[in-house]
Amino acid sequence: MELINIPVKMTQRFHFESVCIHAESTQLSRDTDLSPGQPLQHGMSSSGVGVIGRRSVSDLGAIGDNLTGTAASSSHDHIYNLQMLEAAYHRLPQPKDSERAKNYVPRHPAVTPSSYPQVQAPIVSNPNFWERIGSDTMATDMLFFAFYYQQNTYQQYLAARELKKQSWRFHRRYNTWFQRHVEPQVTTDEYERGSYVYFDFHVTEDGSGWCQRIKNDFTFEYNYLEDELSVQTN
Repeated sequence: MELINIPVKMTQRFHFESVCIHAESTQLSRDTDLSPGQPLQHGMSSSGVGVIGRRSVSDLGAIGDNLTGTAASSSHDHIYNLQMLEAAYHRLPQPKDSERAKNYVPRHPAVTPSSYPQVQAPIVSNPNFWERIGSDTMATDMLFFAFYYQQNTYQQYLAARELKKQSWRFHRRYNTWFQRHVEPQVTTDEYERGSYVYFDFHVTEDGSGWCQRIKNDFTFEYNYLEDELSVQTN
């Protein structure tokens, strides 16, 4: 997956580069290994089952829980730090990171009546606006829309941050957001397996897609987990 640069502050770009996707959403293909799951029914909650890959909470069954002893934990942390250094090396700050962000330019401009807004509302660049959206679970679709259709923008970064606060995690292979549906059945240093909710961002000719689906017996390998954007989950 090719990465893009985000016209925001350098620290924000550094942490979020790995989340972003290069192509237009409609051009992204679903990996053949990820067959569509069943649509998530209304009222089926996934709250209280923890965050994918999280190590710090004992009841989550997340990465690191099966390690015993200080030596094993230290060894894992050392490997993780080396991986982060390697990732940082390939994402060195660029001179353009210090440049002021350019004004919004629509990718597909359309002629509209003068009564329609002709410029982007300033409020969509306000983090507080996205925090209000993120606090409303009924507005999650708006966050997904901003992530997939506002690429290479500050709004994409803010939408991803709010999704992560809701315990969604980005799978870099499938370009897809996942969330635990129940506690995983199996957890190791390398992966966890169980039932997950994921957001199907594809829209087919028959109108299906763009919905949350359940994927049972799915193996989430941690090397595909985007875990550079740190947030406090709700």
